[in-house]
Amino acid sequence: MTSPETADGRTTVVVITHDRRDQLLGTLDRLAGLPERPPVIVVDNASTDGTPEAVAAHHPAVSVLAAGGNLGACARNLGVRHARTPYVAFSDDDSWWEPGALARAADLLDRHPRLGLLAAGVRVGPDGPPDPLNDLLAASPLAPAADLPGPPVLGFLACAAVARREAYLQAGGYHPIFFVGGEETLLAYDLAAHGWGVCHSPDVVAVHSPVGGVRPGRPAVQLRNAALTAWLRRPLAVALRHTRRLAVRARQDPEARAALRALAGRLPVALRERRALPPAVEAAARRLDLEGAVS
Repeated sequence: MTSPETADGRTTVVVITHDRRDQLLGTLDRLAGLPERPPVIVVDNASTDGTPEAVAAHHPAVSVLAAGGNLGACARNLGVRHARTPYVAFSDDDSWWEPGALARAADLLDRHPRLGLLAAGVRVGPDGPPDPLNDLLAASPLAPAADLPGPPVLGFLACAAVARREAYLQAGGYHPIFFVGGEETLLAYDLAAHGWGVCHSPDVVAVHSPVGGVRPGRPAVQLRNAALTAWLRRPLAVALRHTRRLAVRARQDPEARAALRALAGRLPVALRERRALPPAVEAAARRLDLEGAVS
C-alpha cells in the first residue's frame, strides 16, 4: 500500500448503497488498497441491514452520508456536493477501480480542461473479460474532438465514470425522476449542453462484480427511463416515437406494460422540466439514434 505522502489527492470516490452491506465492505476493502488512497464517501440509501454501523467499524476513515430515504441514483449528488476534490469517481457497492486508474483519469482531466466526464473501460469481475459496452463506446460515431482524449460519447456506465466536480454540479447531477437504471444519458446530454466534453478512455478501468446481479424490476425501469429521457430533452417527435414503441411492446411484454404505467405517473414532472438540447447536442443524439449506438 502506498504511503499517505505519495497518495493522489485529486479524486474522491462516491459510492451509493442500499442493503448490500457485505458487498459494500468488500468494495471498500478494494478501494482502501488503491495506490491513490482516495477519500471515499458512502451515501447510504436508507439501508436496513446495519450498513452505516458496519462501515464505521471496518472503515472508520470513510465518510458515510445518510440520504434520508432511498433516493436511488441521485443520492450520488449528495456525495459530490460533500466532496472537496476537483474530480469525483463513482462506484456502486459491487464495483471498484483498478490500481492506477484514478491517477490516469485525473491526469487526463488535468490535461483537458473541457473534459467534464470520462467514461472508463469496464471489466466483469477481478479476472474477468471486458464488458461488451467497451466496444460500443470505442466505436462511437460522433466526430472526434481535438480537445478530448478519446472518442466523444453520450452514454456511459455510472459506476465506471470519473467526473470533473465543477461540471457535474453545473449540469445538475443525476435527476431524481429516474431512481436507478439508465440515468446516465440525461447527465451526458446536460454536460454536453453546458459545453463539457464526455469521452471514452479504455485505459482507465473499473471492475464490476458479476455477483450482485440485477435487482428485480430493472428492465421495466430502464424502458421507462429511456422514454423519460426523451420527454425531458428530445424533440416531441422523438419522445412520441419512444412512447409508441413502448406501447406496442406492452401488448405482449409485461415489463413494457409496467414501464408504460410508470411512465404515465412521471410524465407530468418530465413535461414541467422539459428543456430542448442545443442544436449541436441534438444532432449528436440523432446520429447515435441512427447508428444504434450507446446513448
